[in-house]
Amino acid sequence: MRWRREVPELVRAAKTLGLSFRGTLRFWCISGQCRGASKHSYVVHMPKAQERDPIYRHRRFPAEVIETCVRWYITYRLSYRDMVAMMAERGVTVSHTSIMRWVLRYVPEYEARWGRYARPVHGSWRMDETAVRVRGGNHYLYRAVDKHGKSVDSVLRAGRDTAAAQAFFEHAAGRRESRFPDKINVDGYTATHLALRNLGKKNRRWRSVEVRSNRYLNNIVEQDHRAIKRRCASMLGLKSFRSTAITLAGIELAHRIRKQQFSLTSDASDRPGSLKELWDLALRADGANRYPILEELAQAANAPELNQRTRQPTARREPMGLLTRRYSRKVTAGRGLYLLMAPCGGKYWRYNYTFEGKRKTLALGVYPDVSAALAKRRHQQARSQLARGMDPMISKRNHRLHHDA
Repeated sequence: MRWRREVPELVRAAKTLGLSFRGTLRFWCISGQCRGASKHSYVVHMPKAQERDPIYRHRRFPAEVIETCVRWYITYRLSYRDMVAMMAERGVTVSHTSIMRWVLRYVPEYEARWGRYARPVHGSWRMDETAVRVRGGNHYLYRAVDKHGKSVDSVLRAGRDTAAAQAFFEHAAGRRESRFPDKINVDGYTATHLALRNLGKKNRRWRSVEVRSNRYLNNIVEQDHRAIKRRCASMLGLKSFRSTAITLAGIELAHRIRKQQFSLTSDASDRPGSLKELWDLALRADGANRYPILEELAQAANAPELNQRTRQPTARREPMGLLTRRYSRKVTAGRGLYLLMAPCGGKYWRYNYTFEGKRKTLALGVYPDVSAALAKRRHQQARSQLARGMDPMISKRNHRLHHDA
């Protein structure tokens, strides 16, 4: 045919002129070389790009497919290969590594967009940490919930020390929806108590926070760990710190959505009927809500437990740094040794032990005259006396009488 003879010559001429493939096709059609065609009848018109969210630009898959994969993975107990099989039934061929990259890329963005509608939480926190295996080693996920079971914050740290606990408290108190705590209930781990003491030295507001170590109060956060543990069981293993932190943040986001910690509508009749509609409403890029809602109405309707905080008497509206502590506080050091912090500001080392069926308390000195190292040595000496069948309190009294004589 004629076009088989003319196309090679046309391509050589286009290369000489420096034209691309699209320009070559346009040059061929406009030049009238097409058989029986008019001058502009075979001009190729490229389709216009569809309008889409800027975060999905240069992506081969539609935004709906990406959002569905990310939403299903962080909400349900599915692996990446389970997601591949489920999407194949819907006619979408995608690899598990692509879904993994979508999770790592879009979970922080989704978390920020959901955060625009977050409800405030109560000021009474329950804090605890749980171990997470990452590449064969233990990392620790610090988590906190309020007295009603609503999630406050979660941060993954490589270690379980004072710096990790201090970083978690600073991050949790800096969130817009968490505000500043009034009470914090923690376990007896020494590093957590030391972190709160260091925060009190840096910021006066932390000195007015009541710190408690009641064991039964932490049951609510211990039970809340199950949502994270069950979700991690279906994974083959977490390989890096970054991917673990982002994945756990997405799981926490889905857990908060289940607990209805986001205020998207002002009327129950306007509430979306499915989880997909709820996600579509929250992920709108322009931030415009189809269901208008006022901030005051949201706080009054969605967080009635905060009314007691906003209706405080005048005496409680003083600056946080000027408030005095009403009760004593114990900072546990382990094995019965603790630092008793009195409301007047005094700090005393104490040791609780049991001798002949009676529970007793031994005074080990006043801080800072007696340092932590000296208090631990006295504590170890008292434990050695107990092991030999001697009462440390009687031994201390006899030593004092001998010294005075």
